[in-house]
Amino acid sequence: MPAPIEDYALIGDCETAALVSRDGSIDWLCWPRFDSDACFAALLGSEEHGRWLVAPADRALKVTRRYRKHTLVLETRFETGSGVVLVTDFMPQRRRASDIVRIVTCESGTVRMRVELVIRFGYGVTVPWVTRVAENAWRGIGGPDMVVWRTSFPMRGENLRSVADFEIAAGETHYASLSYGPSHLPDPGPIDMVASLRDTERFWTQWSAKGRHIGRWSEAVTRSLITLRALIYNPTGGMVAAPTTSLPEALGGERNWDYRFCWLRDATLTLLALTNAGYHEEASAWLEWLLRAVAGKPAQLQIMYGVAGERRLTEWELDWLPGYQGARPVRVGNAAHSQLQLDVFGELMDALYQARLAGIDSFDAAWQIQLQLLHHLESVWQQPDCGIWEVRGPLQHFTYSKVMAWVAFDRAVKCVEQFAVEGPVERWRALRAHIHDEICTHGYNELRNTFVQSYQSDLLDASLLLLPAVGFLPVDDNRVLGTIAAVEKHLMRDGFVMRYDTRSTEDGLPPGEGVFLACSFWLADAYAMCGRNEEAIALFERLSALANDVGLLAEEYDVRAGRLVGNFPQAFAHLSLVGTACNLFHSEKPAEQRSGARVAGR
Repeated sequence: MPAPIEDYALIGDCETAALVSRDGSIDWLCWPRFDSDACFAALLGSEEHGRWLVAPADRALKVTRRYRKHTLVLETRFETGSGVVLVTDFMPQRRRASDIVRIVTCESGTVRMRVELVIRFGYGVTVPWVTRVAENAWRGIGGPDMVVWRTSFPMRGENLRSVADFEIAAGETHYASLSYGPSHLPDPGPIDMVASLRDTERFWTQWSAKGRHIGRWSEAVTRSLITLRALIYNPTGGMVAAPTTSLPEALGGERNWDYRFCWLRDATLTLLALTNAGYHEEASAWLEWLLRAVAGKPAQLQIMYGVAGERRLTEWELDWLPGYQGARPVRVGNAAHSQLQLDVFGELMDALYQARLAGIDSFDAAWQIQLQLLHHLESVWQQPDCGIWEVRGPLQHFTYSKVMAWVAFDRAVKCVEQFAVEGPVERWRALRAHIHDEICTHGYNELRNTFVQSYQSDLLDASLLLLPAVGFLPVDDNRVLGTIAAVEKHLMRDGFVMRYDTRSTEDGLPPGEGVFLACSFWLADAYAMCGRNEEAIALFERLSALANDVGLLAEEYDVRAGRLVGNFPQAFAHLSLVGTACNLFHSEKPAEQRSGARVAGR
């Protein structure tokens, strides 16, 4: 059975990623990039669908692990009855091939080690043809894909897997590498594993050193930023929402989605997180990716794209995989890419506005794209849509979607007022006022004193916590305070916030999921804006404590099981952590930057 989600750690080379469990098994790996079909997929099924185990043969009495300070170099220490061994895992910055390196060092005594390598391409279905190419070097080929592994110890074939058993004594070190390349090209050459460790550590420490110190939670913020950097695809600047697919939002359920794509919804959070932390180069690359991805006919705007801006993200099911702990179906691709979600127009306009404020250049073409998107939004903003949560049930007039349509025209007006751009500003001002009035009339329940999920509905939605943060209403407006109170009363479970009540909302899926971590960070932001600083800090600390032992967060948390659920690690959760930390402890506060209002608790 796959390990609990929180038992995994991330390694990556900023083009792809792997998850390493506490027991020393790499159970999820996407080659040659995040959304590649070449991955093996034991995390979603069993070890027969792919794994790479390097661990003591005898049961470890104690396992501890950590990242080397401010890096993505993972160290796992196994203490056994006969000795202590350290396994160091990392992915060097990509050369001609993509590599994983595993270094085994015995710190004391003598330890028997077990190595099992099960290569399965195509999401665990394709068994490669394996040949020996040199002493302690082997090649596996399956169709277009090839891997070459090299070790300092002998391996043997056994039941369609490569295995090894050896003893390692104090002071000794063994090495293993796994390299991917297209099968029609020459084998990837050997890698200097010692030098690559030094170079990888230097890359991450130098990158981390560029960042700004963000208050008392700087270590948690730095770990989140490193995680986010690992999810940025170097060649294009796009950031995937997570490196995994189909890790369930409810254990054993079917709310299982492919997150290995780039969501426009993350645009403003990503931009502000990177710029506030001092990473303007990465912010600029993200912005350029956005502009390339959305370029074209405005009516064809999607809510997500592939890492290179791909638009065809057809969803299909892998029926040969049993799913993570029985959660099915396992999905590849994401049908939500074709949904109408009006909020992405506001996110895109806000991101470009914030970029201008931050002084990021190259905006001549951007404004022309924005003009066309705004023209299209004028004709569609009154339509029902699928909303921020991408429901697969009936289309609705979601309140938050309309709010973000308001944001789009608000930021357009601000661009004309503050920058040397031209547009039909009077028409935008009138439309902005009209949308605002409509939302306050139809999206607000006067009897319950709260904004509601959709027009004329009685249901709540945690996205409404963002109304003051995006500047729709001041945080001290009675309607905003009533919404915060309603969320506290009806959407909180054990001190954390659900997106909405899945038992009541027609979202086209069976009810049940964990609390959504980003929503809980939004509540902390709302507390900070209200001046409820002690409550904001307490909630932030509770949320930060949900991270696993190496500082990683999933999309959601199952309060009953006490477990992380959903795709892992999730960019949205880590972006939200960085944003809330800035709101509480940093001079640059996203809530102020987006709303234009001073945070009360400052």
